[in-house]
Amino acid sequence: MKALVWHGEGDIRLDNVADPSIQDANDAIVRITRSAICGTDLHFIRGTMAGMHEGTILGHEAVGVVEEVGASVRGLSPGDRVIVCSTMSCGVCRYCRMGQTAQCDVANPNGPAAGTCFFGGPAPTGPVDGLQAEYARIPWASNTLIPIPDNVSDDDAILLSDIFPTAWFGAQLAGIRRGDTVAVYGAGIVGQLAIAAAYRQGAGRVWAVDGVQTRLVKALEQNAEVIDFNAEDPVEAIMDATMGVGVDAVIEAVGVDAQRPTSGPAAEKYAARTEQFDAEVAQTAPKTNVQGENWVPGNAPSLSAQWAVESVAKYGRIGMIGVFSPDLTSFPIGAATNKNLTLRAGNCDHRSVTPPLLDLVAAGLFDPAPFVTQREPLDDVVDAYLSFDRRDEGWLKTVLSTQ
Repeated sequence: MKALVWHGEGDIRLDNVADPSIQDANDAIVRITRSAICGTDLHFIRGTMAGMHEGTILGHEAVGVVEEVGASVRGLSPGDRVIVCSTMSCGVCRYCRMGQTAQCDVANPNGPAAGTCFFGGPAPTGPVDGLQAEYARIPWASNTLIPIPDNVSDDDAILLSDIFPTAWFGAQLAGIRRGDTVAVYGAGIVGQLAIAAAYRQGAGRVWAVDGVQTRLVKALEQNAEVIDFNAEDPVEAIMDATMGVGVDAVIEAVGVDAQRPTSGPAAEKYAARTEQFDAEVAQTAPKTNVQGENWVPGNAPSLSAQWAVESVAKYGRIGMIGVFSPDLTSFPIGAATNKNLTLRAGNCDHRSVTPPLLDLVAAGLFDPAPFVTQREPLDDVVDAYLSFDRRDEGWLKTVLSTQ
């Protein structure tokens, strides 16, 4: 079969590889009909998340059709259309029973202390081959797969594999309450859906912070108030807009690949911290393979987290869903403590978060389609990665088709 394979930092290839097979009684084989490219995938290619094994198939978002099930798989049969949750979970350990499926004690073959097990990631997450392929093996299939209702298309279901649940989870981490003022750092696809989630969870006003114009335009279409960090200092802008108080809650959707402002007052302000940011880059991305404008790690790994702390009100709440390397040790803990902040962070509990969102889509109460900006065949996946990695204008979310 065809699959996108990681061969090293800056080296991904569409290869012909062996078809997957049942390896455990809890496995299923799914024929992938739609997959997608996520910013998390870029971390492995840029070098900002270590521990990848050469030969690992990338991708952690997919929908498809069940082809085969192991002897212990219940509730699923060949021919069923399914969403593949990005994170695997057994469904019966104590964390799964509490709905905290991202920290399943069983799914990660490295043991309970290893944490989240997800598709297409580095050694500490499994590793388990990913979903940017024609077929995939799904461990713990009974809990990792979610049947798709007949009235929900594959194109609508794909954003429920990871992105929409992650954004919703971020708003929950931030504890959004009715009437809250909210800042969303990062207006990529996760940030866009975090805006939607914040409003649906009760936010009164939402500010979106980014440096890419087409992303800000998309946020504006959702009635967010936009801040271009290359034109104004985002912290000062938010403090001015809130009469010096700060927002009630922040959703941080950038992570370790944050970029320094290239112009405007914020660029001048952070020029003096170049040495600090360079040290953080060396810490989080010790091995890179930059090729022109591609595969360039973010040059200010802690900046979005710093902005989050600075722009939230005293006793405010921060929900962090941006991906941060475990090697990054910089965080403004003193400022956060001094403001009595509540910080919650982590990977989405997909299996417990997704079903209610699938109901919203099935009922016609949320339309995922406008958030998909590119649809490409799997054969063109490498070129699609290159455009997405460069943050080309208009490249927000790419869905891959294998049909």
